[in-house]
Amino acid sequence: MAKRLSVDKTLFAVTLMLVFIGLVMVFSASAVVAKERFGSPYHFVLRQLGCAVAGLAAMFATMKIDYRRYKHPAVVFSLFGLTMLLLICVFFLDRTHNTHRWIKLGPLSFQPSELAKPTIILFLAYFLEKRTKSMDDWRHTLGPAIVPVAILAGLILMQPDLGTAVACGAVMAIVLFIAGMRLRYYAFALAPLPLFFYVFVMRVPWRYQRILAFVDPYSDPQGRGFHIIQSLIAIGTGGLTGLGLMEGKQKLFYLPEPHTDFIFAVTAEEFGLIGSVLIVTLFAVFLYRAIRAAVLTQDIFARYLAAGIGAMVGVQALFNISVVIGLLPTKGIPLPFISYGGSSLFITLASVGVLLNITQQTD
Repeated sequence: MAKRLSVDKTLFAVTLMLVFIGLVMVFSASAVVAKERFGSPYHFVLRQLGCAVAGLAAMFATMKIDYRRYKHPAVVFSLFGLTMLLLICVFFLDRTHNTHRWIKLGPLSFQPSELAKPTIILFLAYFLEKRTKSMDDWRHTLGPAIVPVAILAGLILMQPDLGTAVACGAVMAIVLFIAGMRLRYYAFALAPLPLFFYVFVMRVPWRYQRILAFVDPYSDPQGRGFHIIQSLIAIGTGGLTGLGLMEGKQKLFYLPEPHTDFIFAVTAEEFGLIGSVLIVTLFAVFLYRAIRAAVLTQDIFARYLAAGIGAMVGVQALFNISVVIGLLPTKGIPLPFISYGGSSLFITLASVGVLLNITQQTD
């Protein structure tokens, strides 16, 4: 019989600290832009605060719900079907920034691709729980596990949103590895990667420009290399201790959308190396506690859920920070808990609530 323990206080505290840092940095990074666009410096931070409150409420709710309740086909496949329906619906709605990513209801907007990540984790955890001894079976295990995830990732890729599709694939790969998939199968999966890269990157003009900017941003400093150069300037300007909160300069119409994809650069400029290391450390602690929860539980379903949620946060943080410091080409992946974006914040906090519930259970 399972007994109830106290919630993982370290994981809980780290989550709250990241949310708080996010609210502070969203205000710092967006105040001038918000004043220019909307006449109020509080436009973005108030919206983010509302989503944070809603997300924390969702986190407390899912923290109180026994995670075993999600282990039911009605829950798993209903969520999967809803996610697929929403990902299809966006193609029939008006474009935003030349993409089909958002569903808008008056002042509110929702990005279905954010829901796809926990949906993939829940589906894989449910499907693979009783198949750990047949991970070499392509017909009955690997194929049925990979194809539904590939469908969701394909819909996201068509929006187009290559970054989120890749993040979904990375989360799937990690969960499959935890489930016991042999390493040789990853070699088979990577074999068509050159063709994928050619079709979806080299043959798409704006993605090809991002690759050129990544390889040599200074070959076109006023064009394709402008954004990454401004990001690196912000990081370098911050030095050890930073310029101070609200004192950053690169957010003043140099960095593109400084409160979203490049918010880590603003943080580095204003709080320096010390602040940057603090944020990376918080994400490292979050990932460690998620791995710890996955290791300690004897429930295979819970293990895959915990590992998947940890991977979801860790992969996005790794991708975002790597882009900001120039280790990866630019892609639109938010920094979890910190970047402006209601859909990402709400879904991530709700998922953390599930992880916190798992930490309360032991056999």
